[in-house]
Amino acid sequence: MIWSLFGRSRPTDNPPEVSNVLVASEGRRFSQEVIDLAVRLVRGQGGRAQVLTVARLWGTSFGLPNPGLRPSRREMAEQEENILWAITQLENAGVQADGHIVTTRNPCRSILNEAKRKKCDAIVMGADPRRNWLVRSMMWSQEPYRVSGRTSVPVHLVCPGRPH
Repeated sequence: MIWSLFGRSRPTDNPPEVSNVLVASEGRRFSQEVIDLAVRLVRGQGGRAQVLTVARLWGTSFGLPNPGLRPSRREMAEQEENILWAITQLENAGVQADGHIVTTRNPCRSILNEAKRKKCDAIVMGADPRRNWLVRSMMWSQEPYRVSGRTSVPVHLVCPGRPH
């Protein structure tokens, strides 16, 4: 089931077509369902898909960036593989795609800045089920809900475990 968030959750089976969509991830692997939704959104318009994934920056040491806290080579390789897979899937479906990796402590801000910079009409993200408000604020996996709550751009979340 696909949930489209415009301030509150409501399911959509036929999302409106857009010309420029951001396919984003806070670090999780892109699923085929996320790619399929992005293709459905832009196919009729001949639009573009921007792909963005986040490599987590783990923190600071004494208030200064520390190289030991940056993503490891293995983590960066995983994100490179993730983004290349997504771009390949989009291009195989006939959608023009481009993408990159961002290293940040705040994925929500980076995703929203990219959507604004690229003038995206919609954001598509994979998401875990929504958690309790207290726990949600401390979980990295709940970033898609933070993104949807901080933008006026339609955010389409794909939750694979959600019943139809």
